[in-house]
Amino acid sequence: MEARPRVGYFYAGKEKRHFWLDYFESIKVEDVKAVPVVIKEQTSVYDAAVTLFLEEVSSLFVVGEEGELRGTVSQKELLKISLGASDLTRMPVAVVMSRNPGMVTLEPEENVLEAAAKIFEFDLEALPVVKENGDGKTKVTGRVSKTTLIRLLTDIGKSI
Repeated sequence: MEARPRVGYFYAGKEKRHFWLDYFESIKVEDVKAVPVVIKEQTSVYDAAVTLFLEEVSSLFVVGEEGELRGTVSQKELLKISLGASDLTRMPVAVVMSRNPGMVTLEPEENVLEAAAKIFEFDLEALPVVKENGDGKTKVTGRVSKTTLIRLLTDIGKSI
């Protein structure tokens, strides 16, 4: 529906499908991202697992000394290494993390449909939202997870 002065409301020709598509494309990752949970590369696997459970997240983002994204570590990776390793307090998380060059990330200006597509396509629990510095390094500014997207849908559903 659209409105014009002295004419009133009239049918604009948009189907419901296009309305919702436009709406979700208008919501940017920057608007829904959550606070990222980050750890340093030197953090032990044991401490990473503890952080994962204390923060109630499914993955952690691993950063270098200057805060640049180096990789990610998930519950699955921590569980796998804990089944076979002997001393998790001495093993750095850098040994088990997925490295950055091949990582899937989100930019703040991407929309939530693009975020959902990446999460689904790559079968991930969460994605880091990154901003590139001038030196080519990426800094983690947030996270978008399956939970973030479900929370968005439920908030929209409650407001209708």
